[in-house]
Amino acid sequence: MPTLLEIQRAVGRSIVASDDAVAARYVLADGLPPEARLGIYRNNFIATLTAALKLCYPAIHRLVGAEFFEGTARIFIAAEPPRRADLDAYGEGFSEFLAGFPPAGALPYLAGVARLEWAVNRALHAPDMEPLDLARLGAVAAADHDRIAFLPHPSVALVEADHPVDAVWRAVLAQDDDAMAAIDLDAVSVRLLVERGTTGVNVTRLGKPAWRFLAALCAPRPLWVAIEAAPQADAAALLAEHLAAGRFIGFELVDSPIVSGLHS
Repeated sequence: MPTLLEIQRAVGRSIVASDDAVAARYVLADGLPPEARLGIYRNNFIATLTAALKLCYPAIHRLVGAEFFEGTARIFIAAEPPRRADLDAYGEGFSEFLAGFPPAGALPYLAGVARLEWAVNRALHAPDMEPLDLARLGAVAAADHDRIAFLPHPSVALVEADHPVDAVWRAVLAQDDDAMAAIDLDAVSVRLLVERGTTGVNVTRLGKPAWRFLAALCAPRPLWVAIEAAPQADAAALLAEHLAAGRFIGFELVDSPIVSGLHS
């Protein structure tokens, strides 16, 4: 007799990979072929995950249309089934999938919009956490200030794209065809700060120095590395703004920072 784990794995292969060869042996026919019973579970599985992707990527759904989205979702689900029992956490790799998906090649900005939508989804579902207690920060000795590595709030994300994906995202969700038509898709690359505020999720464009400074802080890299990564940024003013906005929840003192990749 197979173990419960063996049966579960066989059913999993049936649902995810459409491989009924083993699972069908453990399903009673009772008027309906085992393959048909397994197909019901498979269809429900795909429909549920497709609905989760649609909720996470509403702008993508509107940009490509329901038929294209659902067909793409089926291929993505087969390639990347969920790894945890949390639908809110499913779909992180969708933007990367779209970037390499030939049928989406006519919309080169699509993957960037998906990266933005994932960051918005992440911000919406991030846990509530208290911002950094500035009194703790004030107690750090002056000699250790450069060693401070801030821990970002889980709702904070940074998105970089070659196209004005924030403008596309807003126009599509507002169903504003005139605004969409007015966007010059090749005019500008964008660097975006995504965060949850008191009234919802905010998406803000940042200049390159400010973005590089915050990206280094959120990596998290120690303060001296962040300053070095964006020498044109007003580090003191930017840090004060981030602290006042509650974008960090804590900090550590680090001795050997990893600095590769910050000066590209």
